[in-house]
Amino acid sequence: MPTQYSFVTKWKFNAPTEQVWDIISSSTEWPNWWKGVLAVNEIDKGNDNGINGIREYTWKSILPYKLKFSMELTERIEYQKLSGIAYGELEGNGTWVFEHQNGVTSVTYYWNVITNKPWMNYFSFILKPLFQYNHDVLMKWGYEGLMKRLESDKH
Repeated sequence: MPTQYSFVTKWKFNAPTEQVWDIISSSTEWPNWWKGVLAVNEIDKGNDNGINGIREYTWKSILPYKLKFSMELTERIEYQKLSGIAYGELEGNGTWVFEHQNGVTSVTYYWNVITNKPWMNYFSFILKPLFQYNHDVLMKWGYEGLMKRLESDKH
């Protein structure tokens, strides 16, 4: 039986929302700055706004396994929100929410998925805390990479 995972990640940047949005929404570039993102392949561009576009992601963190899944963009509100559905080795939905106040851009990522790898589900009763830790490490690497990217864009 698949195991459900729900994560909420919050990032803050002293940068314009448009700049943060441009970097996050260009996920085919993530492997250039986000440690742990091994590959992002565009399968379908979708419409002019990217809706129904599909990208395949391959991730690897500190644990000795990779995860591969596709995301289909279902909602895009410029500089405010990106949402999509995941399928493959992970299945569910993810949403990026962007807010700006007093010069600070806040980004919140909601990730609600189930695992489809049989070994992950079979051993989830012991490994779930490790999988959660693994997710937190990946998101920490994303935050650090994005901070460096924003810093290098200033020069």
